[in-house]
Amino acid sequence: MATAVKPANGKTEGRAYRRVILKLSGEVLAGEDKQGINVKVIRSLAEEVREIHREIGGIELAIVIGGGNIFRGVSAASDGMDRAIADYMGMMATVINGLALQDFLEKEGLVTRLQTAIEIKSVAETFIRRKAIRHLEKKRIVILAGGTGNPYFTTDTTAALRAVELNADVIFKATKVDGVYTSDPTKNKNARRYRKLTFKDALVNQLKVMDSTAFSLCLDNKMPIQVFDMAKEGNLMCAIRGEAIGTLIQAEGETEFYE
Repeated sequence: MATAVKPANGKTEGRAYRRVILKLSGEVLAGEDKQGINVKVIRSLAEEVREIHREIGGIELAIVIGGGNIFRGVSAASDGMDRAIADYMGMMATVINGLALQDFLEKEGLVTRLQTAIEIKSVAETFIRRKAIRHLEKKRIVILAGGTGNPYFTTDTTAALRAVELNADVIFKATKVDGVYTSDPTKNKNARRYRKLTFKDALVNQLKVMDSTAFSLCLDNKMPIQVFDMAKEGNLMCAIRGEAIGTLIQAEGETEFYE
């Protein structure tokens, strides 16, 4: 874990990572409402990001956002809709979420840029890798919507792709669960929660950390993934500081469990 020091600007350099990709599912934004955008949830998230920027110096944050709270392409396709059309509709849903998140972050005094893989010039910048990196270097929060711009790819894959493209240190997969378990804890009371595990262990034990395309990208590029519960206040701050929350999946190391 990084050692906290006080630089000239007064911020605490208590961070384990420099550049982070936060992957937010649309369901997280829905909160207990299950669908749509829960204003209390998105406001709380914006306040937490503000505190991170206030307390931790040098952090560069990009947010890949899903759209499942508004529209799920896979579900619609299974009900008979053309898969490509359904996926494009899902991408549009991520832009709606991105606009809402941008609004609340800017209400907290943060500087943001919304970039999409689909061109919508009147509301967002088109994703350009070098431009996104420049925004991050200027400590602007970059919200990445529109998926990869292609059907048949999930926002998990978007997060993995953008993390590699933007030279991120880690992917934070913020979900509604508190980590990765040996089996479904709702069905098996003896399921154990991992503190750390390797990509190899995840494959051998058939643990569904991300979809196969996203996981392969992370595996090939040795991109760490940290899975944690976003609903618990302060978890994002703890993750950036390198504290042991959720489950960390990495290329090398020993498998560890929580007691």
